[in-house]
Amino acid sequence: MTEPDQPDAQRAIDLKHLRRAIELGDLAVTQGNHPFGSVLVSGAGEVLAEGMNSHSIDKGPGHAEANLARTAAREFDIATLRDATLYTSVEPCSMCSGTIYWAEIGTVVFGMTERLLGEMTGDDPENPTQDLECRQIFASGRRPVDVRGPFPELEDRIVAQHRAFWRSGADE
Repeated sequence: MTEPDQPDAQRAIDLKHLRRAIELGDLAVTQGNHPFGSVLVSGAGEVLAEGMNSHSIDKGPGHAEANLARTAAREFDIATLRDATLYTSVEPCSMCSGTIYWAEIGTVVFGMTERLLGEMTGDDPENPTQDLECRQIFASGRRPVDVRGPFPELEDRIVAQHRAFWRSGADE
C-alpha cells in the first residue's frame, strides 16, 4: 500500500529520512555487511539515532531496524518512542517488526516491500525472508503502530542497491 494521499510536506520529510536510511545501507556494505540502514526521528523532527545491519551467519541476526529499536528502547522514554518514527529502506521483517513493537516506537516508514526483496534474493541463505507484511504484525498487537510505505519514487534506487549487493555475494 502506497501513501498517495499523504500531504506533500510529510512526504518530503519521509523521503529525506528514507534517503538517509539508504545511505546507511550503502555504508553498511562498505563495512562488510548487508545493505540495510534505519533512522529514528523524534516527533519534533530531530534525528535521535541511526542504525545499520550487523548480521552475520556466525554471530546471528543484527538487522538494522532491530539494532536501532533495541538501542532506542534503552536510551529513550516511552513517550519519546511512541512519538518517534523509524525510517528504513526495506520493510521490516517479522523479527524487526516485533522488536519495533516491543520498543514502543509509534511509526514505521519504509521505502520498498520485503516481498520485493524476497523476489530479488530468492533462496539466498543469507536472506531467508518471510512473506509477512509488517502491517499484519503490528495489527496483531495491543497498541497501534502507524505504517507508511512503500515509496515508489525510491524503489529503483533501493532495488539497484540490493541487486548490486546480492549479485556480488553470489559471485564470491
